[in-house]
Amino acid sequence: MPYVLPYTGRVRKTSVYLNVEQAERLARLARQEGRSQAEILREAVDAYQSPPSRDRGFALAAGFVRIDGDPRPISQIPEHEFLDGFGT
Repeated sequence: MPYVLPYTGRVRKTSVYLNVEQAERLARLARQEGRSQAEILREAVDAYQSPPSRDRGFALAAGFVRIDGDPRPISQIPEHEFLDGFGT
């Protein structure tokens, strides 16, 4: 008997392309946990968090007091403002 999950909200069918190892792992997890592959994928998507932006690293500046009075975090200041006065 296939696993059936009663939905209380709207759902949309989608396709996901997995490599062989991912597909085998997903099937194994579903068997071990007695859950559908779709349920495991939905849970994984819900738990996913994007990695922090890596556009500019200011970890070394953390905790230092700003002396310019600008309330914006350094990561939110456009690059061209940093370059003002350098002849660019």
